[in-house]
Amino acid sequence: MPRKTNTDKEKRGTRGGRNGSNEARTPRPKPKIDFTFDALDYKNVTLLKTFTTDQGRILPRKYTGLPAHYQRRMNRSIKRARQMLLMK
Repeated sequence: MPRKTNTDKEKRGTRGGRNGSNEARTPRPKPKIDFTFDALDYKNVTLLKTFTTDQGRILPRKYTGLPAHYQRRMNRSIKRARQMLLMK
C-alpha cells in the first residue's frame, strides 16, 4: 500500500523555526576589529577588560564576534594578565 503524503504544506512548521514561523534567521553582524593583532597583549588591560564581564568571566566568541585565532590569543592574554595580577 503506498504511503500517504501530506500535500498541505502550510500546516507543517519548519524545523528549528521559532514557533513555526517561516522567517529566515538574521545573520550575525560581522565584527569591526578596530585594533591590531599586536594590541592583544597581556599588558593592554583596558582592551582586555572589554572582553570580560563584570564578574571577570571571558566572553565567548558568540558575543565578542572575533575570529577564532583572535579569540584564542585574547583568551591567552587575559589568563596571563590574571596570573600577573594585572586584572581579576
